[in-house]
Amino acid sequence: MSLVSNGNGHLASNGTEKPFKIFVGYDPREDLAYEVCCHSLHKRSSIPIEITPIKQSELRKSGLYWRERGQTESTEFSFSRFLTPYLANYEGWAMFVDCDFLYLNDIKELRDLVDGKYAIMCVQHDYTPKEKTKMDGVVQTVYPRKNWSSMVLYNCGHPKNKMLTPDVVNSQTGAFLHRFQWLEDHEIGSIPFVWNFLVGHNKVDKNDPSSTFPKAIHYTLGGPWFDAWKDCEFGELWLNELEEYKKEANKKPEN
Repeated sequence: MSLVSNGNGHLASNGTEKPFKIFVGYDPREDLAYEVCCHSLHKRSSIPIEITPIKQSELRKSGLYWRERGQTESTEFSFSRFLTPYLANYEGWAMFVDCDFLYLNDIKELRDLVDGKYAIMCVQHDYTPKEKTKMDGVVQTVYPRKNWSSMVLYNCGHPKNKMLTPDVVNSQTGAFLHRFQWLEDHEIGSIPFVWNFLVGHNKVDKNDPSSTFPKAIHYTLGGPWFDAWKDCEFGELWLNELEEYKKEANKKPEN
């Protein structure tokens, strides 16, 4: 898989700092969403980061993914996301995130929240969607811990996460994977909701904007890259980021 690094160097005790590995779910229908998500990460990051798209086509070609797509899978990365620890060689911390995110803050702030006593860390939403469809008409599903798996910090070297082999990811049920049933509850750490701010669900408290304004916006129902969601809440922020991305892309010399 192709890697993209922002090139910012930060020295550690051994003279170098390994880039923070970020795996972003990729779906051909949401190519622009992926590009804008990556742009927002790079633009604001003060630490070296390494972004890898989780592309189902590439995983199939390399023999890492072979399960058939189910009717309830709204994206191509519904299950392949759980290969993150494997793809990170079961080393260090890595993040998985859906492509329909827009980062407004430095990812270093999120990385600095990691705590080694946990196997994973995520925003623990209490979320039951009212809508019957999302994105471009995909059926909405409701299940416990919904949206917890949309942005996860993985302690890849944790013994429990070594259970997430390609065989397990390709054979286990959606309930087992999306509810993190390979873990005990105390092994799942919590992150403030502003790092997975669900558009249409989470709200900014006007009396406390400093702790409730999103640091990462999640357009979980659909974003402005779909015509039906052009006017969604926080849509203008995404469209502004898109324009910045396009300007920078046009400046890059062709190979």
